[in-house]
Amino acid sequence: MKHLFKTGLLLCITAIKGFAQQAPASSQTYNFTLADCINYAYEHQDSVKNAQLDVKSAEYKVKETTGIGLPQINGSASLLDYVKIPTTLLPGEFFGAPGTFIPVKFGVKYQSSLGLDLSQIIFDGSYLVGLKASKTYKELSQRNYTRSRIEANMQVTKAYYQVLVSNERIKLLDANIKQLKEQVDQTTAQNKQGFVEKIDVDRITVQYNDLVTTRENTIRLLALNYQMLKFQMGMPIDAELLLKDRLEDINLDESTAAVASDSTAYKNRIEYNLIQTQLELNKLDLKRYQSKYLPSLAGVANYTSSYQDNKFNTLYSMQFPSSYIGLRLTLPIFTGFQRSNQVKEAKIVVQKTQNDIENLKNGLNLQANAARITYLNGLQSLNNQRKSQEVAAEVLRVTRIKYQQGVGSSIEVTQAETALVQANDKYIQGLYDALISKVDLDRAYGKLQ
Repeated sequence: MKHLFKTGLLLCITAIKGFAQQAPASSQTYNFTLADCINYAYEHQDSVKNAQLDVKSAEYKVKETTGIGLPQINGSASLLDYVKIPTTLLPGEFFGAPGTFIPVKFGVKYQSSLGLDLSQIIFDGSYLVGLKASKTYKELSQRNYTRSRIEANMQVTKAYYQVLVSNERIKLLDANIKQLKEQVDQTTAQNKQGFVEKIDVDRITVQYNDLVTTRENTIRLLALNYQMLKFQMGMPIDAELLLKDRLEDINLDESTAAVASDSTAYKNRIEYNLIQTQLELNKLDLKRYQSKYLPSLAGVANYTSSYQDNKFNTLYSMQFPSSYIGLRLTLPIFTGFQRSNQVKEAKIVVQKTQNDIENLKNGLNLQANAARITYLNGLQSLNNQRKSQEVAAEVLRVTRIKYQQGVGSSIEVTQAETALVQANDKYIQGLYDALISKVDLDRAYGKLQ
């Protein structure tokens, strides 16, 4: 039991720090079932929201890659002022002075040009592979989004169960305190009448005070458990949250573990789907390197308008246009064995991913079997603790009757009270462990979606 509440305390302190710098919370009151809490987390939990943004980003990535295959149009403009016009040496034979060179200035002071370039991919193996890879990348982001929802589902469910268990512990403490208060009052009255000693009153009063203190501590921890739940949901921790579900509505029986007969349950796990998508991406990366051996073909076109004059104010008075259209074929011949090594590296990455898949299958199957055994053990422990709780309650009832009839001692009553409190604590811990193991079992068999 101490472990349960220490864990809750540490997690809730982390939650409080995480929310310390956020905006003031809404005063709205929420009355939620577990399903309501999970759905709220899907919309407000930061990790889920970020994963959803990643999906949107991947959609833009697909459009970006698709745009490479659309016509590419670029404009250009230039304006040159030749402070010194270039000089060219012409052979003297042209001017009747053989064996000499005559310096002649060619060009004008001002030159300008306006151009438009167009290119269109006709065939490029790398582009086709990249287009398919971008769509697979989008699928990977969608599966990451699903994984974030599953994680939020699991964390919210565990936090919800922790609140329910804490409430159950307070109920048990209230029942014990009520019974013990009656015992204190009765023993005090008997002491005043001279039937019991003062030490009997003191002994049972100490036990009563201990239970009251335990209840107060549990109430404070319950408040932290509520804050932890709201933190996992992405809800402001000072918002009002009430829970609708009850512990008795949760199905805890061995039939839940019947899914263990499915040896292919690993296929339902998002982790397996993610690595399958990663394998597909690695295979596409291999194809991309292989496609670099193929030639690429593109259509090109250009239109340029040139302007020349020695005076700036008349520079654009006369136009000298030029244009062309054509095809550009690029044929890779030799790149220093780069492509060959890139292909070999990509093949190794594919092989490693395939090995990782086999290892993940075994790991997920092992995790599922472990979750099943833990759940069944937790159910058995819970049932035993429930029986021990009933026995301890009966022992206390009989011990009190014996004490009232004068055939028992106050020490026996105190010991029976202590045994019941311990049995209640073990029952609460067993209940929490069983609930958490149920969540882990659902996750291990891919039932959390």
